[in-house]
Amino acid sequence: MEFEVTPDIDAAGAHVELKLSQTRRQLRKLTMRIDPERIRDVHGDGGWRLDDDIVTWVPPERGGSLKWFASLRHQRGSKNYDAYLDTDWAVFRGEDIIPRATTRTVKGGNSETWLSFQLPVGWSSTTPYFGRNHRYRVKNPERRFDLPAGWITLGKIGVRNETIGRTRVKVAGPLGHGARRMDTLAFLQWTLPEMQRLLPTFPKRLTIISAAAPMWRGGLSGPKSLFLHATLPLISENATSTLLHEVFHVGFAPYHPEQADWIIEGLAEYYGMQILARSGTISDKRLEQAMAAQAQWGKTATRICARDSSGAITARAVTVLAMLDDEIRQATNDRHSLDDVTRALAIGEGKIALDSLRSTATKLIGRKPDALSAKNLPGCQT
Repeated sequence: MEFEVTPDIDAAGAHVELKLSQTRRQLRKLTMRIDPERIRDVHGDGGWRLDDDIVTWVPPERGGSLKWFASLRHQRGSKNYDAYLDTDWAVFRGEDIIPRATTRTVKGGNSETWLSFQLPVGWSSTTPYFGRNHRYRVKNPERRFDLPAGWITLGKIGVRNETIGRTRVKVAGPLGHGARRMDTLAFLQWTLPEMQRLLPTFPKRLTIISAAAPMWRGGLSGPKSLFLHATLPLISENATSTLLHEVFHVGFAPYHPEQADWIIEGLAEYYGMQILARSGTISDKRLEQAMAAQAQWGKTATRICARDSSGAITARAVTVLAMLDDEIRQATNDRHSLDDVTRALAIGEGKIALDSLRSTATKLIGRKPDALSAKNLPGCQT
């Protein structure tokens, strides 16, 4: 399978063609759920139909193609965007142009998937995948049906690469947007190795896309990639780092249900600060001040288990996780710490929830941790 993407600047989007080649009917049926406001003009070979927001495709026996148009301007808030196509650049996620899909295949069938771009003269491309000449091999060992995902930038862009530890890091962004490519690589030289030690499953490739207005002013992670607004500091005045927060999300990607967002966001913020201190980027005293500020902010959160973790909830989660770390260290005479819990959750199977956090910590402590008792977790079913 090959997903061929052709940007259309005038239409502020991209034409996408899924080209399928098979020796026999390995792929029997493909089903995609689309957002009609972003995906339109669907048509293809063989049998296909569109029912509301569901596309069903039954391809010809030897293959064929399915085509659609994807809008590449999507607002996040009233004025900013998390996907944008301009006259000489584009920043978006693979999921923005290629909807998630389910398939029915013959038993034992596997896909070989490629992502390619037909670009205007002078344009380049950067994706989370290895490739050349604007053609990339999409691999996801956990799935039989591979779909492109993660952050992508096209156009007149600047790119810098470095191998840090076992990870090939690529920092890219449109020219003229003030993306700090070399600063970012230098910052990761002394912080990423500690993240890799913490998370053994950290990917072999990390793509960082950076752009300025009108992109959303924040950080967003994706598979093997993240977006960071070009104006954000690598280290904030409160000794937190949006970059390290999102890097943690890239390396720690187990599924988490509703009401467990505080765990994931709390771990990302906690380790963003811890790794700054462990790498010598900030002093222990600065870390202590930063943790005290998080504890003070966290007091304003009336509940911690919520669908989405707000800033105050995340701050409270940081404090709870710091208490859990102290409790584990005291119970094991510093033989174990929250690192061991985090590492076990990262490499384990299943979803991350309060129960899995508590049970993993209990195995180290020998009893249920006080840090995860009801008094410290308002709004949670403990």
